[in-house]
Amino acid sequence: MSKGIDLSKPIMPRATAVWLIDNTTLTFGQIGDFVELHKIEVQALADGDVGRGIVGRSPIEEGLLTDDEIKRCEKDNETSLKPLKSKLPPPKLRAKGPRYTPVSKRGDKPDAIAYIIKHRPEISDAQICKLVGTTKPTIKNIRDRSHANIANIKPRNPVDLGLCTYKELDAASAKGHKAAGRDPEEEARKRENARLQKNEDTSKDNEEDDSSSSSFDFSNFLKA
Repeated sequence: MSKGIDLSKPIMPRATAVWLIDNTTLTFGQIGDFVELHKIEVQALADGDVGRGIVGRSPIEEGLLTDDEIKRCEKDNETSLKPLKSKLPPPKLRAKGPRYTPVSKRGDKPDAIAYIIKHRPEISDAQICKLVGTTKPTIKNIRDRSHANIANIKPRNPVDLGLCTYKELDAASAKGHKAAGRDPEEEARKRENARLQKNEDTSKDNEEDDSSSSSFDFSNFLKA
């Protein structure tokens, strides 16, 4: 998460460096430390090897330094410029909450919640909120089938719907199993075995259907 802009540092470091080069007797090292550039780059700016055409920007007008601070450091090359403390309040960070979901996918949330409730019952409501970007009252309404659109809700994997990743879903599942005192890896193996068995049973059913549909009663054919 972003920590915001450091208001005690120059917004345009090279332009600030050019101004300090042209208007002070500070060393390249002192200027470089303040604008966070290597002193070799500051020297290149002074020699005109780089940054030609850059217009100097006064750190005094920006409210970063005072004239007295610059003069103090000009008298002692071993000192460093101390920027003024910003009077602006630090930027407020956005409070944590349900993840943002694009408008186009918000209608899929109930289906995803129904899937997790049915196939991943170990995942807590709090974890579902984080995975899908929903609220506990919505989960409760789907769980007790009092949701206004319950007749049209069909369990669908939230990963397939693009609401979360497999890694996030498995991590929430593992957290739920741990909270219940179960081994997440063992539970994952059981789930995978059940999935494979289901696929195998489906394949057998399909083979039987194909076999029965392909059989032909020649006796009836000959009587015709």
